[in-house]
Amino acid sequence: MAIIRHQFEIANRRMAVDETAYRIIRHTSIALVYVFGLVLIIMHFPTLQDLSFAILAGAGFLGIVVGLAAQSTMSNIISGVSLAIFRPFRVGDRVNIRDDYGKITDITLRHTVVKTWDNRRLILPNHVISDEAIINWTIEDPTVCWPIEIGISYDSDIDLARKIMVEEGRKNKNTMSFSELRKYDEKFSDDDVSVLLTGLGDFSVNLKLFVWVRDRSFAYGTGCEIREAIKKRFDKEGIEIPFPYRTLVYKKDLIAEKSYIGQKEGKEDF
Repeated sequence: MAIIRHQFEIANRRMAVDETAYRIIRHTSIALVYVFGLVLIIMHFPTLQDLSFAILAGAGFLGIVVGLAAQSTMSNIISGVSLAIFRPFRVGDRVNIRDDYGKITDITLRHTVVKTWDNRRLILPNHVISDEAIINWTIEDPTVCWPIEIGISYDSDIDLARKIMVEEGRKNKNTMSFSELRKYDEKFSDDDVSVLLTGLGDFSVNLKLFVWVRDRSFAYGTGCEIREAIKKRFDKEGIEIPFPYRTLVYKKDLIAEKSYIGQKEGKEDF
């Protein structure tokens, strides 16, 4: 087996085979070698042949039971072959699956391995991942439009806040300029950085900044950097970021206030 694996690795380096197809073919070939080797061993020894025929003759019911038990395994294998043929994602692609974001590190006949941003390994059966809606951030190009939402007070200058957010968005080293975006898409006509008023909340005017980031793998970190830079500029320029506040009225104070008002009204009658 070690020799076979080594030969596959040599062939992969020489032929520059797609990593996903290479892994599926390698796993399939190794499984076939095991099966073929077992058949050769049985055929080589007559006593094993007689034993195997006897086992097969009496294995009808057992075969049904095993077949039912192996439905999930066969479903995973078929899904694995389907993933290799249609390739909705490849080894090395960055994807969102369910609520997790990560990098595809391995695809076998039975399962797919995803390394998440916090270094966890998700082992997903192929029949499960085939039925999931997947966001593939790498399949066409790695660029992504990343939103950053910030609320300002109703007393703050919206135009000044928008100007600051656009400037800080363009300053970041990981955001893309209009000319860079046109290289990816000649028909691109939107602004490279834009700010929209997305809502009027109970305590704040909500502004959302949209920036184009070169790669999804560092979009989150880029968003954090821009958010911090905006906060510092807001502090300098006098743009207030409000926080929720409530006025609490205690019952005993309310009773005392009503009593005082009643006494005052009584005196005024005289």
